[in-house]
Amino acid sequence: MKRALNFNAGPAALPEAVLQKAQGEWLNIEDTGMSVMELSHRSNTFDAIHSKSIALLKEIMDIPDNYEVLFLQGGASLQFTMVPMNLLQSDRKAYYVLTGSWSEKALKEAKKIGNTEIAASAKESNYTYIPAVEEIAYNPADAAYLHITTNNTIYGTQWKGYPQLENAPLIADMSSDILSKKIDVSKFGLIYAGAQKNLGPSGVTVVIIRKDLINSSLTNLPTMLQYETHAKSNSLYNTPPTLAIYLLSLVLEWVQDQGGVEKLEEMNTAKAKLIYDAIDNSEGFYKGHAVPDSRSHMNVTFTLPDDHATKQFLEQAKAAGFVGLNGHRSIGGCRASIYNAVPLSHCAELAEFMKKFKETYSASVVKS
Repeated sequence: MKRALNFNAGPAALPEAVLQKAQGEWLNIEDTGMSVMELSHRSNTFDAIHSKSIALLKEIMDIPDNYEVLFLQGGASLQFTMVPMNLLQSDRKAYYVLTGSWSEKALKEAKKIGNTEIAASAKESNYTYIPAVEEIAYNPADAAYLHITTNNTIYGTQWKGYPQLENAPLIADMSSDILSKKIDVSKFGLIYAGAQKNLGPSGVTVVIIRKDLINSSLTNLPTMLQYETHAKSNSLYNTPPTLAIYLLSLVLEWVQDQGGVEKLEEMNTAKAKLIYDAIDNSEGFYKGHAVPDSRSHMNVTFTLPDDHATKQFLEQAKAAGFVGLNGHRSIGGCRASIYNAVPLSHCAELAEFMKKFKETYSASVVKS
């Protein structure tokens, strides 16, 4: 069967090797005579899968011992609420840097919980750039935390460096670029990420939280919305998304097989360069949404000369086997999401398609 050239923004491409291994174990995992979906989450077999997933993530990301790894549900969207519920004290303020729709949504939820303030924003440019670190304004005396979204799937922008804070934790939504490059986890108080981009399928959300931020005094919160509940129970307070965690473990094994995050970062840089070169060398036919120094290596966003050209591009791309190149409805145009599992060869094929389409479309316009 021919595999699609999958550039979906999420749920996104999974490594083919992961899918093949899962297929081989689909009906009988570890000689249990059952699928992983049929195992008790209290069984020794699933406990081993669960523990391996946590251990692999700690190893791959070099997570310090003073951090807890949690597997939760509800996606990053639930973390928009859980973060302020657990970390925003009544006498403190949460600061947010706005770089796109997801950071706006995170701020909207935090406002329902307590005092908030915008520390920096790129909204006036329709989110074409990441604000410079020196532009971020917050008061260390009253800051509960500073929240950023490290990669913006809709607008195609990505943080290249991160703020260094005094007396307040840095909170990061890394849903769309976790494991795509090397980071120093110790610079963050809490990292959260929905799995459906680089970690695995949708259904599980990873939270990496510094242990001193887990507050045992928040007994007024619903039990399931307290980080302590999940930390104390090793993320097994209730039935977890067992299939998603199993596939996460296979993705993490695949990351190791690729040579770790450093090798993936090299590959992601090469993949992004192929497509950005096709944009930059198109004599203005393609125009990137993001300014060059804020360009994402996960989501390449671009426009064509007009709606007709865009429609023709997407139709011909679909016919050629490409999937998921439509831009988000809020900004239009096109978007190629090139997460870890998207092969370099697929990006090369897309870059070549873009060059040929530009040539043929321009020639047809001249003739007409």
